Amino acid sequence: MVTRRQILAALAGVAVASRTGVAADSYSGPVPPKKDVPYLLHADNLIETEVINASELSQKKDVTFSVPGATSPARTPLAEPIFLFASDHITPDSLSLYQFEVKNGHREIKIPRSKGGVKSFHTSLRTLAPGLFRIEAAEYLENGEYALSPEGQNIAFCFTVF
Repeated sequence: MVTRRQILAALAGVAVASRTGVAADSYSGPVPPKKDVPYLLHADNLIETEVINASELSQKKDVTFSVPGATSPARTPLAEPIFLFASDHITPDSLSLYQFEVKNGHREIKIPRSKGGVKSFHTSLRTLAPGLFRIEAAEYLENGEYALSPEGQNIAFCFTVF
């Protein structure tokens, strides 16, 4: 006999699958060669994002995260870039998209300690196959320096929109 709890669990699984776009049997595109690194998708070509551990400087009113260099070697002309991400230890829904400010030859993000913090850009997430995800910027990105970063970690997956 099927219980109400089993029916609700099955319906929740269907809702999650349809929301994340599970299409495990039909995906035939490129697959990132490294896990836990987002790759920019340009047609069938993958461009690895620049992986850097951001340095952290705590001050009274804010925390500044910075990475060396004025620009990233990972570049895209797309104002709404698309990434492929093969997940192992980093969950794709923990990734947030931020814009850097370039100062004195490095890229930085200042996060105020007050409520609200820094603005992250909206992204959409879709499951392509088990452990394989498509992440898209869901709003227009102006030319500049950006990073995807997992919540609670100082790792930055950097790229440039030109």
